[in-house]
Amino acid sequence: MPIIVNLDVMMAKRKISLNELSERVDLTLSNLSILKTGKAKAIRFSTLESICKALDCQPGDILEYADRS
Repeated sequence: MPIIVNLDVMMAKRKISLNELSERVDLTLSNLSILKTGKAKAIRFSTLESICKALDCQPGDILEYADRS
């Protein structure tokens, strides 16, 4: 999949744990972990908005398009 999820990078920059982010965005650890590892098939805009608000970042800081052709 050409969409790369850089959630772990932003979490490291903000020095926030998966547990803390889970509490801030009201998302289960398992769902957040699926997103963090890039295994998610989709993300709701409301979830992306909550994550961006909690990490004080833009959607482009978390999601990246990489053409593999």
